[in-house]
Amino acid sequence: MKHPVFISAQQAADMIQSKTTLCTIGMTLVSASESILKAVEKKYLETGIPNGLTYLHTCGQSDRKSGKAHLAHEGLLKRVIGGHWGLCPPFMKLISENKIEAYNLPQGQMANMFHSMALREPGKISKIGLGTYIDPRIEGGKMNAVTKEKEDIVNVITIDREEYLQYKPVPIDTLIIRGTYCDENGNITTEHEAMVLEVLPAVMATKRYNGKVICQVKKVLRNGTIDPKKVTVPGVLVDAIVVCDNPLEDHRQTSSWYYDPSYSGQVFGQESTVEPIPMSVRKIIGRRALMTLVPDVIINVGTGIPNDVIGPIMAEEGIAQDVTITVESGIYGGVPAGGIDFGISRNPQALIPHDRQFEYYNGAGIDYTFMGAGEMDASGNVNATRMGDRAPGAGGFIDITSTAQNVIFCSTFTGGGLEVEYGEQGLHIVKEGKFKKLVKNVQQISYNGELAYQRGQKMYYVTERAVFHLTEKGPELIEIARGVDLEKDILGQMEFRPLISDNLIYTDTRLYMPERFGLKERIYENGKKEA
Repeated sequence: MKHPVFISAQQAADMIQSKTTLCTIGMTLVSASESILKAVEKKYLETGIPNGLTYLHTCGQSDRKSGKAHLAHEGLLKRVIGGHWGLCPPFMKLISENKIEAYNLPQGQMANMFHSMALREPGKISKIGLGTYIDPRIEGGKMNAVTKEKEDIVNVITIDREEYLQYKPVPIDTLIIRGTYCDENGNITTEHEAMVLEVLPAVMATKRYNGKVICQVKKVLRNGTIDPKKVTVPGVLVDAIVVCDNPLEDHRQTSSWYYDPSYSGQVFGQESTVEPIPMSVRKIIGRRALMTLVPDVIINVGTGIPNDVIGPIMAEEGIAQDVTITVESGIYGGVPAGGIDFGISRNPQALIPHDRQFEYYNGAGIDYTFMGAGEMDASGNVNATRMGDRAPGAGGFIDITSTAQNVIFCSTFTGGGLEVEYGEQGLHIVKEGKFKKLVKNVQQISYNGELAYQRGQKMYYVTERAVFHLTEKGPELIEIARGVDLEKDILGQMEFRPLISDNLIYTDTRLYMPERFGLKERIYENGKKEA
């Protein structure tokens, strides 16, 4: 029987050849193979080898300082084809300074592209990305000047007189994955990982191109001690295994803690009294966004304001049993963690593979998605992927917003130093933000307003002082906060004049008060109206 070799992290780094394609699997710092990535970085800094790599990754895999940040060196990388860099400033710096070629593709399309590659298909065929900056007729997912004249890795094709995007295969030479345990034959388990991810499809895609699979684990167990149903990757598909020699630092469940079984399903953590998150502009926006809900729906939360406040507000308002919350990593239920620990949830009801989650998001489409946003323009286009020279990328944004039935964008009205006061009388602008977010034309089209309206989506853009609804003619202002001046604080802070509803209403001032504001009652009222 074929067996993987057991090697050191340094020997794993030696397996990666210059001018080849390297792929890693993980999200945030979940499943990051820190021992191996540190060894690759150390070898490059000492010897200049490996160099000229193409780096392929589906998700953001960093906590701002670790994970893929170890690969963020000019010379080590020639090109990156990735899903998200928002939690990895070193990568965004390389991209903005044109030190590497940078392609950004939708996270879900990349995760499912492993299946297409493994099956020898001519790429991933999808409508996701049409009309956005992913479309080669717009930008082709090219995120900086040095990439503009390079080859397209996305094509527009026509099947049965309908347009689709063809995401071209990216042959993988070396794949780095992470497991919890392996046995002496190299069979890999992942039970302590807080996400299931797309480990096996990536392995299959790598093997289709005769690439090498390297896995980092915490411990080796005797043959016969692992339940075969718990094996994520059969050992015959693994070429080399690195046993982490410092798990507390280099094999953490996530950035903020080493291991908590309530996030990976080994135990159901004791549920404590919900402590409300402090009042803030972000909480006000999250509260108003949640007022769009009806009962018994399935929702998704994206990074930024939604992930930081939606879950805690739902718990505080007691609606966890009325609405099912999901995260793109494959989580159903529980209380999602935020910030650098995005993508995991305490006491989840179910954990399914990352790639399978996007089959649901891209196919059936989620009922509601709550997404962060950077800009919206007069056509209802939204930019969440490039702010000035900072390019965090799409993550799952394009996949999810393209097919959701209801899209709720959450954003402050202006950015850069906004200060407000609020209370039972309403909201007052103390200090306006330095830059406008309601602009004539967005810098990058992450969400196409015209196509969204044609798809029949309901779209809302929720801020602390105003709420907009997408119409055939563009955004319509439907609600404002008491205490703000329509001309000065809203229209005067926009680069375009929106439609204004004939039934313009005031925001419920209960949103500004620290006690519960009656969300459960509100969503059931919404449900009766829809019925």
